[in-house]
Amino acid sequence: MKCEEIRDLMLDVAADVNEVGPAMSEHLRVCPACASKLEDMRKTMSLLDEWQAPEPSPYFDTRLQARLREEADRPRVAWLHWLRTPALAVSFALMMVVAGGVSFFTTRTPKQDAIVQATPGTAVGDLEQLDKNHELYADFDVLDDLQVQQDVDANP
Repeated sequence: MKCEEIRDLMLDVAADVNEVGPAMSEHLRVCPACASKLEDMRKTMSLLDEWQAPEPSPYFDTRLQARLREEADRPRVAWLHWLRTPALAVSFALMMVVAGGVSFFTTRTPKQDAIVQATPGTAVGDLEQLDKNHELYADFDVLDDLQVQQDVDANP
């Protein structure tokens, strides 16, 4: 067995849930790190078995009940009480519907004829033409490279 497999089973063995199998006992005999870790876990388990939880104070229940009564008697803020009702969910839903409606009806798409076209020959117009015809210009670069290669092959 490997150390990782032993570590998975070690807690159950230390708590006496599982017994040490022959493969595990062989590994523990050969691997001192796993053997010491198992022994440490057994010591920890025995300490936990001896540990006793402290008893709560005899006045704990009395003080808790007094605190609960104080909290129940405390005046509530009336204008915040509506937050605990379904009215909060309804108001948020209504607010979302109104915001969606306002957004839907105020968003306008520009009409094609309203878009201003750049004048050809200007910097903006030339950039638009380059952007629209990028693939065509890229093919011309390939043709230029072919022409250069043919010139080199023709004139050695």
